[in-house]
Amino acid sequence: MKNKILLSFILITAGSLFTSCTDFLEYQPQGTLSSDNVKSAENADALVTAAYASIGNGEMIGPIASMWAYGSVRSDDAYKGGGGVSDVQDVNFYEQYNLTQPQQGDGFMHPYTWENYYKAISRANVAIRSISNLSETSFPLKKTRLGELRFLRGHAHFMLKMLFKYVPYVDETLTNDQILATSNRAMTNDQLWDKIGTDFQFAVDNLPNTQTQVGRASKLSAAAYLAKLRLYQAYEQDDNNKVVSINKTKLQEVVKLTELVISSGKYNLQPDFAENFLPEYDNGVESVFAVQYSINDGTTVGRLNFETGLNYPHGAPQYGCCGFHQPSQNLANAFGTDANGLPKFDTFNDGIIDFKTATVDPRVDHTIGIDGHPYKYNAALPFSNSWVRDPGVYGFFQSMKEQQLATSSSYKKQGPFMGTSKNIDIIRYADVLLWQAEAYIELGQQASALPLINKIRVRAAASTGRTKKADGTDPSKYLIKPYDATNWTQAYARKALQWERRLEFAAESPRFFDLVRWGIAAETLNAYLDKEKTRRGFLSGAKFTAGRDEYLPIPQREINFTKGLYKQNIGF
Repeated sequence: MKNKILLSFILITAGSLFTSCTDFLEYQPQGTLSSDNVKSAENADALVTAAYASIGNGEMIGPIASMWAYGSVRSDDAYKGGGGVSDVQDVNFYEQYNLTQPQQGDGFMHPYTWENYYKAISRANVAIRSISNLSETSFPLKKTRLGELRFLRGHAHFMLKMLFKYVPYVDETLTNDQILATSNRAMTNDQLWDKIGTDFQFAVDNLPNTQTQVGRASKLSAAAYLAKLRLYQAYEQDDNNKVVSINKTKLQEVVKLTELVISSGKYNLQPDFAENFLPEYDNGVESVFAVQYSINDGTTVGRLNFETGLNYPHGAPQYGCCGFHQPSQNLANAFGTDANGLPKFDTFNDGIIDFKTATVDPRVDHTIGIDGHPYKYNAALPFSNSWVRDPGVYGFFQSMKEQQLATSSSYKKQGPFMGTSKNIDIIRYADVLLWQAEAYIELGQQASALPLINKIRVRAAASTGRTKKADGTDPSKYLIKPYDATNWTQAYARKALQWERRLEFAAESPRFFDLVRWGIAAETLNAYLDKEKTRRGFLSGAKFTAGRDEYLPIPQREINFTKGLYKQNIGF
């Protein structure tokens, strides 16, 4: 059993006590553990653990830990997949952009994600109120646990803001009546960033550098998350979601915060890229903060992640469902390299890459299931095109990072669906390196970014041991080299940084959100669609509309519940 903080006591007791109500504004934790009856340090700690559990309480129809439907499928990284466009059609609406509606789902996908995040915020607030009433004498960990709770609340608000832009900020000081009177437009875009940032800053100021239990937030994970927030905030948007300026002061904060993490010496890149996607390396040197899962922990099915349970190869006999989240041809092409082992920035998508003859970045075989190539590092189990559910619509590729072998001790099949105890990393050390590199580039200090980006590429070049075929040969012609300082201009460095983030985190979901904060979502995604429409007929009517499709609509049921207090996002 993994040494994680997800105590079976909470899973059995508190997990069943926090029941769902009609709307998040009415959501009140029920049962023996509440803000009214926590009198002991043990019960206070149990509430904190329940708050940690809540950030992994997503489902296939209301994800909050994995953003594959919102960040990967909505980008140029992946198609929805599955059994045609009508299979889980809400995700098809996201992929088409112009079909997304405020009223869609009614508790399915983004309305449910909204609800699940606010349940997480509610748990954090209940615990904050409870612990604030305890003395440090009776609860010596008071300051630390409050820091963790502020971190968790910051995470939930950050994710909501990244998805919806304008959301109500709810903290422990608000009564139920005050929550009902809190608009999602009570703050400007910048004010909301700053308000969320106060939670992370509190965590930075009050948490230790290292926690004795893995999985808990620390000063360093809080500093990394605050750096992420400041980087997003630095790309200043107008009311039409257009990036109009880049705030240099915020970028300098990013450099300072990421340097705190880097110079600590606590984190590093895993020697092999594969180790980020295998459960035996959970909470390793590259994991800065992760949602924790477990199996064989004394509960009925374990604390498993089912959010990605639709994404296994449908035709593979060991799985049998469901074939979602298929990498796009555009993404597959992006892994191609030129004769110097560098990306083909301008010509990568001119044709269809031939993996038998083209030179490629090794990360392709960690990311995409390709016919005849080892599936999930099992040389005796080559991926087969016959495993793909609907190749006539979505092609033959399958995502692999979030999947585990059926023989893995982390894997469990529950009915037709799959769950695993593999953590979901919210921040990897590779993120921290590339955030600092990005800040340096936008500050005009691109020379300082070069070694940071090249660390990522050097690791990629060394990550070929687990991808070999049964005969010991490589399944692809690997050729990847570091960037050279020659002609390393700001414009070229920016292009390289954006490319590196795409390949490093391909199919992990950041892609869409990166495009939005960089202010290039419309141009990138419409160019992608123009080409993909010649390859995939189901995208014939798809179009990204600038000033609307950067964010999801506020769920209509939330607007109705607040009698119009919440204001809809522009364009919906």
